[in-house]
Amino acid sequence: MRTRPVLAIVVPCYNEREVLPITCQLFKAELDDLAAKGKVAPGSHVLFVNDGSSDGTWQIIRDLAASDPVFRGLSLSRNRGHQNALLCGLMEARHHADATISIDCDGQDDIATMEAMVDAYLDGCDVVYGVRSSRETDTFFKRFSAQSFYKLLERMGVECVYNHADYRLMSSRALDALSEFHEVNLFLRGMVPLVGFKSTSVYYERHERMAGRSHYPLSKMLALAMNGITSLSVKPIRVITLLGVFVCTLGLIGAIWAIVTAILGHGVHGWASTIVIVCLMGGAQILSLGVIGEYVGKIYLESKHRPRWIVSERTWGDEGKDADSHKGSDAQA
Repeated sequence: MRTRPVLAIVVPCYNEREVLPITCQLFKAELDDLAAKGKVAPGSHVLFVNDGSSDGTWQIIRDLAASDPVFRGLSLSRNRGHQNALLCGLMEARHHADATISIDCDGQDDIATMEAMVDAYLDGCDVVYGVRSSRETDTFFKRFSAQSFYKLLERMGVECVYNHADYRLMSSRALDALSEFHEVNLFLRGMVPLVGFKSTSVYYERHERMAGRSHYPLSKMLALAMNGITSLSVKPIRVITLLGVFVCTLGLIGAIWAIVTAILGHGVHGWASTIVIVCLMGGAQILSLGVIGEYVGKIYLESKHRPRWIVSERTWGDEGKDADSHKGSDAQA
């Protein structure tokens, strides 16, 4: 059995002015409850990561930090996307906490599930996944697309926990291991299982968003799916190889048929069959080049070794600041 940890709740925020004043009190209440039960140690806190918001979210975070030491905040120099903001918060929190719980700001994930996560940590788990037991609050399209997404990831060979997003507990040991992953193209729900260590899952009902609107439209969902597949699997390249073999086989059969019919004097003059073959081959080639280009583009981005985030401001001192280039870059304001 482990001793009670210093817990950091890491919350990435992007234009959350409407919902943040509501959920911040829920996070604090949960921490107070865990402390009262003797499950977390003094110094446990909530870390908000401002991902370049333009609606006053950062000012709310600063006011919260000034009013109560349980709240901390850091602000990125510009919008870098949910995954980068989340990883930045986790890398910062591991210097000040024994365990972290990452959760979105919208209140859809059941905050009360944190107690079960901490219990699993105390029992020796380094990673605890929050898994949605149902998607009844989602629209049909959202539910269908999400479930199709997880099934596609599985078919593409990506190790991912079904119906798990980014609501999870990670120990500082697991975060230290995660910091060794240097990818620029992040898909954390596929990277965390690669870390290993003892893990388990806890299940919860997903709620409606408490306020504001979702910042993940269909275009971002598709981009996340594409990034997850191409960042963690080469199976699409293998599919292209099989497609090439199949098309070449059809071409060989067609060539033999054309030669035989020509020898027998039964050649058919016409352009329809030619157009069909040209369109088929052209479409297959363009599709193949697109998939290969996606991988080449990722290689190009990875080769630059640019920082994944730049921190412009913190609401606390400089202690524990980590400026390793593969983990991010800091520019204290």
